[in-house]
Amino acid sequence: MPGTLTLDALKTLVTKGEIDTVLVACIDMQGRLMGKRFHAAFFCDGGHKETHCCNYLLAVDMEMNTVPGYKSTGWEKGYGDYVLRPDMSTLRLVPWLPGTALVLGDLLDHHSHEEVDVSPRAILKRQVARARAMGFEPMMATELEFYIFENAYENLRDGGLKNLQPISGYNEDYHLFQTTKEEGLMRAVRNGLYAAGIPVENTKGEADSGQHEVNYKYSNALDTADNHVIVKQAVKEIAHAQGKSVTFMAKYDHRKAGSSSHIHQSLWSLDGKPSFADDKDVHGMSAVMKHFLAGQLAHARDITACLAPYVNSYKRFTIGMFAPTKAVWSADNRTAGFRVCGEHTKAVRVECRIPGSDVNPYLACAALLAAGLDGIEKKMELEPELKGDMYSAKGIREIPHNLREAADLLNKSTMLRAAFGDDVVDHYHHAAEWEISETDRVVTDFELQRLLERA
Repeated sequence: MPGTLTLDALKTLVTKGEIDTVLVACIDMQGRLMGKRFHAAFFCDGGHKETHCCNYLLAVDMEMNTVPGYKSTGWEKGYGDYVLRPDMSTLRLVPWLPGTALVLGDLLDHHSHEEVDVSPRAILKRQVARARAMGFEPMMATELEFYIFENAYENLRDGGLKNLQPISGYNEDYHLFQTTKEEGLMRAVRNGLYAAGIPVENTKGEADSGQHEVNYKYSNALDTADNHVIVKQAVKEIAHAQGKSVTFMAKYDHRKAGSSSHIHQSLWSLDGKPSFADDKDVHGMSAVMKHFLAGQLAHARDITACLAPYVNSYKRFTIGMFAPTKAVWSADNRTAGFRVCGEHTKAVRVECRIPGSDVNPYLACAALLAAGLDGIEKKMELEPELKGDMYSAKGIREIPHNLREAADLLNKSTMLRAAFGDDVVDHYHHAAEWEISETDRVVTDFELQRLLERA
């Protein structure tokens, strides 16, 4: 793939003076890239073996506050180091930044050099290893939606949040004329990602003014999650370079459609054959696929905190805006939380429509895998398909209504504790509780407008 690099190829580019900076990044709890900018010559001479970072990177919130109460680190332990070891298979060019390459890395314990249990990348890698031990290669794809604003990020910091101006004036879902007006940015996104080794397929206008989606080719689960975080970084940086801003909030305005990150999933045999396909079935679904989907449905509520990690995430689950409210399955039905796509083809798959674009893809893919593999191991029977409008259906499994409910379900999940380990579940349950407590604590503009005079 164009844009991907070997160490020797990087050394050649450095010698030619074409690359002078290497970004070495780990993934934090929020799914962001954190790390250092290396002089490329130092990186080639030995910096590619490892570097170090403060272990608070897996124990802070979105504001980088040092959150108390984590078992893994804290003031009482002195906030020591993690080893950050570059995964050289992820080395690539960053065409939208001059003279720059990027490599993602894994976080290791400073003493044992074992991968840190609560690291998002490590959590997903363990579930992938579990699938492979069962004879399957998990293949996934994420769709990313986001809003583009005329406001620069600097303007937003200077009080412009109340005057957000979407880049377009009306719903532009599949709208080629409207997206032509924004092609300067979106062409730069497509071409930049492709040149960085991300197999981008297309971009399109989405279901509200200023909303866009980028799609890139399905791949193995870890590669998909890696591509996901690089795409988000690229979109933000390319928009910033053009004086615009974007948001991947699940719901930036209650009057607008939310931004999703639907996750498409299938299992393939280790020799490259589709494990989900069976032409004899009414939907073309194999027994393996049915068990997998049954496991996801059985544990859907338990894993929702991994799919919708913030208080804001739950404001996206709104009737009539193409975000699901029911954790049930249906064939090619966008009102269900789990949609079966590609019936009677080798590409038959499960699309989970619950995650928003604020999701950490490593945690989401790991949780979905854990639930599906549990269904296979226990040969769970798939419940009957539901048809029609799931929004109006009564008495069926609902997506948790808020993070408080989802966090409680996460904490009590015996499946996730068995799959992830108690320390991992406790860690991310604590993160959810912190998000809830911060939201409970802060007075909002809505409260001021509603109560200041009238209360």
